[in-house]
Amino acid sequence: MKKITDYLDCLFPNPKPELLYNNDFEFLIAVVLSAQSTDKKVNKVTKVLFEKYDINSLKDANIDDIINIIKPLGMSKKKAYYIIEISKDIINKYNNKIPNNRDELMTMSGVGRKTANVVLAQLYNKPYIGVDTHINRVSKRLGLAKEQDTVLIIEEKLYRVFPKELYSRLHLQMVLFGRYYCKAHNPQCNECKLKDICKYYEKKDK
Repeated sequence: MKKITDYLDCLFPNPKPELLYNNDFEFLIAVVLSAQSTDKKVNKVTKVLFEKYDINSLKDANIDDIINIIKPLGMSKKKAYYIIEISKDIINKYNNKIPNNRDELMTMSGVGRKTANVVLAQLYNKPYIGVDTHINRVSKRLGLAKEQDTVLIIEEKLYRVFPKELYSRLHLQMVLFGRYYCKAHNPQCNECKLKDICKYYEKKDK
């Protein structure tokens, strides 16, 4: 495992999320909007959204206006409903603060385990890993998980093999590694220092 963490540290010594945000609320909303979309698309949409709305105005927003703003992301009706309801919950239930408890976060509309993990790891440095499509792919290619493993099983396996104090940092590094190096299509295998332990490269090389 040290080989993996050392290489990721070399590639991403100071990993940061690529979603743009100005406060905790905006980060939560951006993560919810990022489901089945890209950070680049989300950043374009949230630039418009957050210039027009803050948490107080968003809770009373006209849903059709929100749908129109976030339409490029897909699932716009559901996501518009989610972020309006999240705004209401944070104001009415949590005194304008993002809960630092996963169970509480997951009671909110559109907030599943992955979203809650990402938010808690970033905002509160909680020891969680949010298994997205990149971490799913990287984990299976590097033999950290099996092809048939669910995201929950992958999350649990990662917890078992990496030190707890690395979880939030490792999450970001694995996402960036999957996004820019170990890509779904045309991964940069030849330059990768992990190819000798990579199941994907092993099959590809045969």
